[in-house]
Amino acid sequence: MAFLWPIIVLAFAYAICRFLLMLIPPNVPSIDVDASDVLDDGNQAQENSFIYIPPRGRTQQSDRKVQCYEPATMKYLGYFPALTPAEVEERVAHARKAHKIWAKSSFKQRRQFLRILLKYIIEQQELICEVSSRDTGKTMVDASLGEIMTTCEKITWLLSEGEKWLKPEYRSYGRSMLHKTAKVEFHPLGVIGAIVSWNYPFHNIFNPMLAAVFSGNSVVIKVSENASWSGCFYFRIIQAALAAVGAPENLVEVITGFAETGEALVSSVDKIIFVGSPGVGKMIMRNASETLIPVTLELGGKDAFIVCEDVDIPHVAQIAVRATLQSSGQNCAGAERFYVHRDIYTSFVNQVAKIVKSVSAGPPLAGTNDMGAICLLEHSEKLQSLVDDAVDEGAEIVARGSFGHLGEGAVDQFFPPTVLINVNHAMKLMQEETFGPIMPIMKFSTDEEVVKLANDSRYGLGCAVFSGNQRRAKEIASQIHCGVAAINDFASTYMCQSLPFGGVKDSGFGRFAGVEGLRACCLVKSVVEDRWWPYIKTKIPKPIQYPVAENGFEFQESLVEALYGLNIWDRLRALVNVLKIISEQNSVATSKRND
Repeated sequence: MAFLWPIIVLAFAYAICRFLLMLIPPNVPSIDVDASDVLDDGNQAQENSFIYIPPRGRTQQSDRKVQCYEPATMKYLGYFPALTPAEVEERVAHARKAHKIWAKSSFKQRRQFLRILLKYIIEQQELICEVSSRDTGKTMVDASLGEIMTTCEKITWLLSEGEKWLKPEYRSYGRSMLHKTAKVEFHPLGVIGAIVSWNYPFHNIFNPMLAAVFSGNSVVIKVSENASWSGCFYFRIIQAALAAVGAPENLVEVITGFAETGEALVSSVDKIIFVGSPGVGKMIMRNASETLIPVTLELGGKDAFIVCEDVDIPHVAQIAVRATLQSSGQNCAGAERFYVHRDIYTSFVNQVAKIVKSVSAGPPLAGTNDMGAICLLEHSEKLQSLVDDAVDEGAEIVARGSFGHLGEGAVDQFFPPTVLINVNHAMKLMQEETFGPIMPIMKFSTDEEVVKLANDSRYGLGCAVFSGNQRRAKEIASQIHCGVAAINDFASTYMCQSLPFGGVKDSGFGRFAGVEGLRACCLVKSVVEDRWWPYIKTKIPKPIQYPVAENGFEFQESLVEALYGLNIWDRLRALVNVLKIISEQNSVATSKRND
């Protein structure tokens, strides 16, 4: 045992040194980002202080301007140009030149870029959340949860593991290639295109950008016409961080516009990532087929939230309400179908109704409201029509939240949190993606029944299953046809950024986040090379060299059995025959040379 002591001492010393190094703060420079034009200090220019009234009879597209306003107040924020196809192609061309330089950058430089961003995000949380709140109507808490925490988690995962997953990965070489090494290399694809949604404007820009840039690509991101104001400010943060590490200009581009702009982007890049609706996703697939580029589609969901009879009801009720009301229900992975065991149905409904009745919806920056606005114009009308349809079919509203003080011009931008019972799958509310603060609750009796209900949807993004018996919860979740599942929690899968995120069916395909999402930004190249070059090289055996010998096929038969036979004795017998045939061929060749 005495020889172990030096090893133990060295290991302990190593651990102490690692700990002391952790205490030394990294040298991360700060960046300055001009935010003077996005802060609402009450002193903005007169032309940007009026209430925005959407034009009737003609669309924004005809103006070639993306008009921006606060959903919660309808206060005008300004406009951005809708880029033409030619302008998009020019931006992509600039990004392609930048990629050729950045592809040769070191992981050390890329990590420093991430650290600079992380430092700024942590120091400027309030500013980032306020900009998101003004542009999309969400509360500061909702913005912190969905914008800040998710992005910081992705950055820290990339810092910790990103390089490891982009280095060559050695694979098994098989029986016939014992003298070879086999590996997979991950090279940058080129220019990644991303068309992102409006519901989390900060994270939806940073999510594809971080993966693309860290894997050596450039990226062009089309932000939603419903969140262009915030997106263009967040772009300044990225530009400042890239400049701080000496990255080439135009490595990241953010573009604004409508459908025409997005179509031009799809036609110009080397891969497209899309976050949005199934209808638009299908159009993007058709356009991408013209150039045969890879596509990742995240198309929303209708996630099931399952509550078994053996749960802690007050605990699960709080999670259920957060799963419904986070960002006013405007979440791709929001809980939209609730299935509660009949034994606790009444108790659970009473508990969530009590919580929802205490929730106040109103302008998010007023500071006194629990829930913010609905971002899209006229979406509140759609939500009300879904509720009305359900009530007409026999559903019952058991609870609604209240409104805070609403501005006269923004009344239509708010919808009260709503709980309904006596719902069924014949109702539109249980089939269409709601994207709003509505909680429809159904009863179930058996695990088999709830699995069938959960799978009765054209969407398949995620699910959440709650049970006092964790094995039971896992068994139920394993039978639900979806891309992500949380056991006794909701949406926790997305906070584990080592995990891939994406769905099936009308929720799309492909994955972002995790190892799979990072490598999806790469050209995956298989490489085989000689293990002991130049001493051992591949040589075509004599029987199958041209011209092929008469016993060439006999040789191949014996070789296959020698390598892959199930019985060791058959393999040895075949190996002897292989050697015999080679020996005979060598003898024939020697005789011919002598003649």
